[in-house]
Amino acid sequence: MKYAIGIDVGGTSVKLGFVSVEGEVAEAWEIPTRTEDGGKEILPDIAASVKKRIAEKGMADDIVGAGIGLPGPVDDEGVIRKAVNLHWDRIFNVADELSELLGGMKVKAGNDANVAALGEYWQGAGKDYGDMVMVTLGTGIGGGIIHHGQIFAGTTGAGGEIGHLCLNPYEKIRCNCGNAGCFEQYASATGIVRLTREELEASDEDSLLRDTEITAKAMWDAVKAGDALAIRVADRFGFYLGWGLSVIAGVVNPEVFVLGGGVSQAGDIILPFVRKNFEEHAFHACRDAQIVIATLGNGAGTLGAAKMVIN
Repeated sequence: MKYAIGIDVGGTSVKLGFVSVEGEVAEAWEIPTRTEDGGKEILPDIAASVKKRIAEKGMADDIVGAGIGLPGPVDDEGVIRKAVNLHWDRIFNVADELSELLGGMKVKAGNDANVAALGEYWQGAGKDYGDMVMVTLGTGIGGGIIHHGQIFAGTTGAGGEIGHLCLNPYEKIRCNCGNAGCFEQYASATGIVRLTREELEASDEDSLLRDTEITAKAMWDAVKAGDALAIRVADRFGFYLGWGLSVIAGVVNPEVFVLGGGVSQAGDIILPFVRKNFEEHAFHACRDAQIVIATLGNGAGTLGAAKMVIN
């Protein structure tokens, strides 16, 4: 049996795994992400952990290569253009550097959201579809585009940075990216909290969301309980997410949108709010795109990273 090593680098931990060429995770483990001193130990730590596991398992002849997903723009050649969460403030070829640390092993690198999208396409919610766009709804909004089974990274690796589509040119509040009116200001977990607070401030009606910590989970729990104010928030969220997906559909025309990230853990209750707005705004030839919930959770990145090198 042949295996690839899947590596998913986050700001606090690195998830690693041996993944068979058929897509089965044989073993998974984690190491801390050491971001001090400009993150100079991150790749050496990964290489040391990988080499130790390969030696322990006697798998030196079974490994076809390693794939690595990173929180930053990575182009098709493996060049990363900085990674703020890792404290990397330089442009370099991360694939070549990790390959050298691994003794010349074949290495492929990609943006973490793109890599997670590839994982969902290979073994998750996108498995039975053609072209796919994954939308990760977390603190912000990330995205990954899969075209003909391959990651579409764009010229500098920024393909799929959908969270910063401008949906409201009249917005006064700035996004973390420095612009205003970004997609993620309305349809992310942070956006849901903002929309909820706006609804609470606009009326004095009773709601389960009053006198409690406002989170995306609390909002969806209130929707499930039939709370009228929460349902209005869900409608506004659905408007922005459905509208945003319709814009993306007009450019990419995917067969399916896969919704992942923390917000997606609310489950299928999200979908009707999104679909009605997507269908209202989408170009007629794009309206048949399916919208589904991701299934792999945190495992998508490891699987997708491995798939890059298996490809």
